[in-house]
Amino acid sequence: MSDNRHDLVGVRYLVDDVAAAIDFYTEHLGFTLRMSAAPAFADVVRGNLRLLLSGPSSSAGRAMPDGAVPGPGGWNRIHLIVDDVAAEVHRLRAAGLSFRNDIVTGPGGQQILLQDPSGNVVELFQPAER
Repeated sequence: MSDNRHDLVGVRYLVDDVAAAIDFYTEHLGFTLRMSAAPAFADVVRGNLRLLLSGPSSSAGRAMPDGAVPGPGGWNRIHLIVDDVAAEVHRLRAAGLSFRNDIVTGPGGQQILLQDPSGNVVELFQPAER
């Protein structure tokens, strides 16, 4: 049996609301919905990136043996390359989306941190001209 599961890089994000996360990633960032078992789970893809969106009722949201409960947020993030970070920021702000910072310029290019509805971070990155 041949399929493309092994061609994809998978990242799991814990989210508060799977339906809101589906809308965020598909409407604003160009992901395609592969599968939804909302409100527990969904699977969206963009290129070779498979993003697993796990809600509180998913198996990934279950409490650990020590009682710690997994939750969204933090600083780890997916990194999406864009052609024009300023234009993307303008488009996404006009859609009412939230950022953690303003555009930062470094030796490798420009970046900004976008937040999904649960507070997970998506880095939009424009490489420096070479």
